[in-house]
Amino acid sequence: MAPRRPAELYRAPFPLYTVRLHPRRPLAITAGGGGAAKTGIRNGVHFLQLEQIGGQLSASLLHSHDTETRATMTMALADDIIAAGQDASCHILRFSLRAPEPAAGRNGSREKGPRKRKGPSPVGQDETQSQTSEVTVESLHSVRTDFSPDALQKAVRFNADCSLLVTGGADGFLRLWEFPSMKKTLEFKAHDGEIEDIALGPDNKVVTAGRDFQCCVWQQDQLVMGLCWNENLPGIPDRAYRYQACRFGTVEDNAGALRLYTVQVPHKRERRPPPCYLTKWDGKSFLPLLTRPCGTEVISCFSISDSGTFLGLGTVTGSVAIHIAFSLQRLYYVKEAHGIVVTDMAFVPESRHGRELLAGNEAALLSVAVDSRCKLHLLPSRRSLPVWLLLLLCAGLIVAAILLLQLTFPGFL
Repeated sequence: MAPRRPAELYRAPFPLYTVRLHPRRPLAITAGGGGAAKTGIRNGVHFLQLEQIGGQLSASLLHSHDTETRATMTMALADDIIAAGQDASCHILRFSLRAPEPAAGRNGSREKGPRKRKGPSPVGQDETQSQTSEVTVESLHSVRTDFSPDALQKAVRFNADCSLLVTGGADGFLRLWEFPSMKKTLEFKAHDGEIEDIALGPDNKVVTAGRDFQCCVWQQDQLVMGLCWNENLPGIPDRAYRYQACRFGTVEDNAGALRLYTVQVPHKRERRPPPCYLTKWDGKSFLPLLTRPCGTEVISCFSISDSGTFLGLGTVTGSVAIHIAFSLQRLYYVKEAHGIVVTDMAFVPESRHGRELLAGNEAALLSVAVDSRCKLHLLPSRRSLPVWLLLLLCAGLIVAAILLLQLTFPGFL
């Protein structure tokens, strides 16, 4: 059965480049911009409240934080801290949510009970759209993270305990920052060219994907190993593909185990486009476990669900797909869901609030694109038979087989 067309959750007044979902709150954070200094299109970070209304997941704008002339291209989230990559710098923001004070009644007392939702105001205005909570944002730090002529921070990640922030950009340097002091602790040249993506793994290892055809595993500034996704595919030349993305994911029903996933895209476009590839690696030995093609549309962004069960892929032509991590097979695909390059995506967290938002679906994925839209992709629960029913069916088959043998060969029993 073909998947339903994705629902449009939200439309911003500027191109969207990144999206993150809060792990403990029904909150999505989107960001982007249009280069306000040159185009007049505003730049900002938008806070969206997610909730189920009438059996459908909806989003309403809580707050719009103006980032002036800086468009946010990359973002990492650690509880109530945002690390936003804006041009050549990383800006550290802290936000807080609080319930609005009840309005005063006619006799001066505070009204009790829930307040009604106000009607929507023009999108992009810095005001609260929902009466359930209010958002305040403060700027904590700003550090320069890229020094190339066309400086741009392209990747940012927190480590597991949020004591370290890692950035990479167009100059090919990997920079590690102590958090929250933002004191630089390490800086070294990781790639000849842009760093496309960063993944933080076990034992403080860092994996970097660069435009120089390399995907490297680092321990501090020492190269542990370079990955070779096509070592068992001799028909694919080394420089025919480059690494586009890298992410660690957990292994379902195997606590403590990790897998590394990488995306490889063709280095050059051809008249008959070759496929892109997904590769799954052992998270400790970094040996390749499985590689599968994932379509001929060039992959632009990549995401993994909390449990490590699902992989989300966005393409430069606006399509969105969801693959199962175990086999790398595709479960969901919508061609040109956005119609223009998908810039980022994030799965709804598998927390208590997240399960409430899923409303019986197995997974939900949010995608954003240059078309200014945030869209929702739902993966319905796959139908499965309960164990007791399977056992009953097996017992019935055994009994039927015995009866058939008795009828065919009298005296069999």
